[in-house]
Amino acid sequence: MLVVLKQGATQAEIDAVCDKVRDLGYTPHPMPGSMRVAIGITGNQGSLDPAQFGHFPQVAEAVPISKPWKLVSREVKTEDTTIELRGPRGDVARIGGGSFVVMAGPCAVEGREQLFASADAVARAGARVLRGGAFKPRTSPYSFQGLKEEGLALLSEARERTGLPVVTEIVDPRDLEAIERSADMLQVGARNMQNFALLEAVGSSRKPVLLKRGMSAKVDELLMAAEYICKNGNYNVVLCERGIRTFETLTRNTLDLGSIPVIQQMTHLPIIVDPSHGTGHRAAVPALARAAVAMGADGLMVEVHPNPVEALSDGPQSLTPASFQKLMVSLEAIADVVGTRL
Repeated sequence: MLVVLKQGATQAEIDAVCDKVRDLGYTPHPMPGSMRVAIGITGNQGSLDPAQFGHFPQVAEAVPISKPWKLVSREVKTEDTTIELRGPRGDVARIGGGSFVVMAGPCAVEGREQLFASADAVARAGARVLRGGAFKPRTSPYSFQGLKEEGLALLSEARERTGLPVVTEIVDPRDLEAIERSADMLQVGARNMQNFALLEAVGSSRKPVLLKRGMSAKVDELLMAAEYICKNGNYNVVLCERGIRTFETLTRNTLDLGSIPVIQQMTHLPIIVDPSHGTGHRAAVPALARAAVAMGADGLMVEVHPNPVEALSDGPQSLTPASFQKLMVSLEAIADVVGTRL
């Protein structure tokens, strides 16, 4: 159920409704809007009687929610959610709300020289967020698994060096506190989209979460995974379309660009696109990145490496700094046409 308060409701009036929800044995989720506050209710197994809130003078209406993903649904919040990442120098990267944000950097942190070269290059080219993996879940147990704690320390140095906020992947809830100290955004990778213990852990964090679509996940499963995070109190979730597994084998995955406008109709959460994993071939990354801007996505996540041939992870899909610089110029032109801000 969604309890919509009248415009001008005070904090005390909002708290009174939240207390009533708790007295009923459920969990309230206040959702501030530009005009008024709505309170989503979770924990009920069946429908609730709207009359239970009729005696509150500040309540405008109480309406049922038809979608199973209650908190991420447009029924709960019609306005687009905007999420802010603040860098060490106070600069803010806004995801959603008409801004188009590019996150870029190496797939994996391999060392200081490699990371700093990547970070400096993407910062010069106009990226607003630095990506880099310290913990790398790999298909083969013999592949490079990341530098782990050492990688986090290097990301912290790169963050201070460039002024860019950092997003990095979390694969184990036990690493949450360490990653929170080094990163501004937590990434839940495709392989962990339905790792429910991990989703609940990042749901308890104060850091925004980047949630990648699983390689075999349907859109509604992606939204239910986001619901796990929001249900635990973290409403700062960004979705990521990164390609799904289909019968086609010429590309690493099939980038489902058609899902972008569909998802935007279903949820208020921002959605970005990862064209690197979406194709697996660096030659195709720029075209898919430009298509993502034209499709109305809220941002990109692009892999950039100073020497992709020697990369320990995902070299074939990583752009060189020069190629990334060229891509950013072309994205500016498309952003102007579709009316977004890069």
